[in-house]
Amino acid sequence: MYQFIIKPFLFLFDPESVHHFSFAMIRWGSKIPGVAFLIRKIYCIEHPALERKVFGLTFKNPVGLAAGFDKDAKLYKELSNFGFGFIEIGTLTPNGQAGNPKKRLFRLQDDQAIINRMGFNNLGVDEAVERLKKNKNILIGGNIGKNKLTPNENAVDDYIYCFDALFDYVDYFVVNVSSPNTPNLRALQDKEPLTQLLSVLKKRNDKNEKPKPILLKIAPDLSDDQLLDIISIMAEVKIDGVIASNTTLSRANLKSPEQLTQEAGGLSGKPLQNRSTEVIRFLSEKSNKAFPIIGVGGVHKPEDAIEKLEAGAALVQLYTGFIYEGPAAIRNINRAILKKAL
Repeated sequence: MYQFIIKPFLFLFDPESVHHFSFAMIRWGSKIPGVAFLIRKIYCIEHPALERKVFGLTFKNPVGLAAGFDKDAKLYKELSNFGFGFIEIGTLTPNGQAGNPKKRLFRLQDDQAIINRMGFNNLGVDEAVERLKKNKNILIGGNIGKNKLTPNENAVDDYIYCFDALFDYVDYFVVNVSSPNTPNLRALQDKEPLTQLLSVLKKRNDKNEKPKPILLKIAPDLSDDQLLDIISIMAEVKIDGVIASNTTLSRANLKSPEQLTQEAGGLSGKPLQNRSTEVIRFLSEKSNKAFPIIGVGGVHKPEDAIEKLEAGAALVQLYTGFIYEGPAAIRNINRAILKKAL
């Protein structure tokens, strides 16, 4: 139904408008008595063989929703009914910000891809916290960043603010220094500023009676030398894991019309699949599996997820795949993983 009726209809309209429309439909539809139960019955796959214990947390299955879809923690409960093992909210910043001017979201249908230059649009971390206070047993990751107007030399203050605000309400943190849509943000991936930022957060985390896992989300466009720096930083700072990867600036081998492929922003979806898997495999092998990796990028089908797990990922996430394949994607991936495990 999604592939033949819902998606063709939704894809007739502006993608950002469709995003908000879909949010409203899921939210209001879930309020109809029995609908949430029915959705869970259709899409949720539960089995002990799907459970994963990673960085001290128990995930009911290894398939999560990547950051960017539910930026403001408005829909995490309803989205969890589609069978996700965990939901990552954000990217959140200390102050709400509008993000980049519209139009800023583009579908590349011939490539099963999306280009976005949203620019960390969100309502601010404190508003998200109020919604997260209502969470009951949904495993939540908090993806944090800096405000656009905060200079890089003061970026650590923004990350600390978000970390402190979210600490009691998320299960793990993701430090996002890899979005291509906030000016100069990716400069924070350089070895010296990244080591400093992660060290400050790690020390702050360790002061808590029960520290929360901290992960680093990296760009797929890093060179092998830069990836080796990431491994070195992980060994030095001893944070808990890596998410590989964010969107790419590459436009190689795209089939879509040039007026679309040349739009500024980060590219996600199927064209990212091979590179994100390469990054996962490189980090896993060169570090001798020293830290867990969450694999994201081009996960649309069960074989895409299994490829990333076999390359060294402990968990996977999807976003663009959720848009192109619909909620059945989560069920189908979990079924395939379960079949392989039994």
